[in-house]
Amino acid sequence: MLDTAKIRAITFDLDDTLWPIWPTIERAEKVLTDWLCAQAPMTAALFANAHARHDIRQQVLQQLPDIAHDLSAVRREAIRLTLTRAGEDPSLAEPAFEVFFAERNRVTLFDDVLPALNWLARRYPLVAISNGNADLERVGLAAWFKGGISASRFGVAKPHASIFQAGADLAGVAVQEVLHVGDDAHHDVIGALDAGMQAVWVNRAEHPWTDTSHQPHDSITELGELCDLLSGTH
Repeated sequence: MLDTAKIRAITFDLDDTLWPIWPTIERAEKVLTDWLCAQAPMTAALFANAHARHDIRQQVLQQLPDIAHDLSAVRREAIRLTLTRAGEDPSLAEPAFEVFFAERNRVTLFDDVLPALNWLARRYPLVAISNGNADLERVGLAAWFKGGISASRFGVAKPHASIFQAGADLAGVAVQEVLHVGDDAHHDVIGALDAGMQAVWVNRAEHPWTDTSHQPHDSITELGELCDLLSGTH
């Protein structure tokens, strides 16, 4: 059960917590493929093959393990390697990535997000902590957040305790005074608990909780329930 009296700030995961990520990624990959068809057709043909795309990503991760936490860098290098394999200009990787990244940040929020953020931001400093590469400014949510920390810029991904500590630092409170809210049982809930935070699991699909060594302080199916929990009406 949440100890609401101790909560002085809230950190949020982004992908699949505030918006569904896979429709966004699929659309961004289609936009990228269409751009490549015009600029680098051999690369587009290779990129359209899901198995080849997976193999290229794995090769990037094997060759450049130090960038595994940085999804932008992994994507950019995968595009570069695909261009090289296809015998086309690898310098097109930068503009190609920008095409992808612009569309990746055109998200469709879950219906409950803006009403909840409006309520929460009036009461707590909000900080985003994400393993993804979404940009708060580009997705249109910067006004509700004090700031955001992404694994790609921070250099370490969730569930490492240091990224949660950085979120608390950005909020200006002790880590024990933070509530973390996210959809991923391991990266969000267990990571936050191990870092010393309270944690609420956003479980929109109502999956069973399976980890016997950790328990979220509460679970919700939509963010309005979080506002109810914090207002004492739940």
